[in-house]
Amino acid sequence: MKKPLFLYLLFISFIGCQNNTNKKENNSHQNHSSEASSPSKKTLSPHKFAMALVDDAHIHIDYSSPSVRGRMIFGGLLAYGEVWQSGAHNATWLETNKDLVINGNFLKAGKYGFFTIPNQEQWTIILNKNWEQHGKDDYNEQEDVLRFEVIPVISKDITEQLVYRVQRTSDKEGLISLSWEKITVSIPFSIAN
Repeated sequence: MKKPLFLYLLFISFIGCQNNTNKKENNSHQNHSSEASSPSKKTLSPHKFAMALVDDAHIHIDYSSPSVRGRMIFGGLLAYGEVWQSGAHNATWLETNKDLVINGNFLKAGKYGFFTIPNQEQWTIILNKNWEQHGKDDYNEQEDVLRFEVIPVISKDITEQLVYRVQRTSDKEGLISLSWEKITVSIPFSIAN
């Protein structure tokens, strides 16, 4: 009697997974961000992720999300002109299963450390081969795959907790954004042909 019940539950579970996969393919999973830490364990910089499906490309960002907590972040806690791991604890990373064109630059499918150099007038965005490192301890400029400049947008409102978003903006284009304190940095991308 137990074996048929187990097989029935396994079948229902499989159908549920198939339905979720179909939903993703039908673009209901276009933009998603979430906290991956345990709700019972409070942490000052919870582990989070953001992802989206653009065409058949899955773009995923994994990061730890610190809070402002009344501090001056950019030009204070984080000095201008210095490499930042763009999150707390381990380096933030970006993964794509398809080749992309990011801000006009070709990026081969893969997994990359996501670093920035904040400044008042412009930020440097860095994608680095070494995606698995603590903070910026092992950061090596020689391992940079891509570097480019973007202009930050300053808001009157404070974004208390660091948040990344990956958004689909058209069939083959999207936008990656980072918001924290009064700064938002946006990076356009498209699927490479």
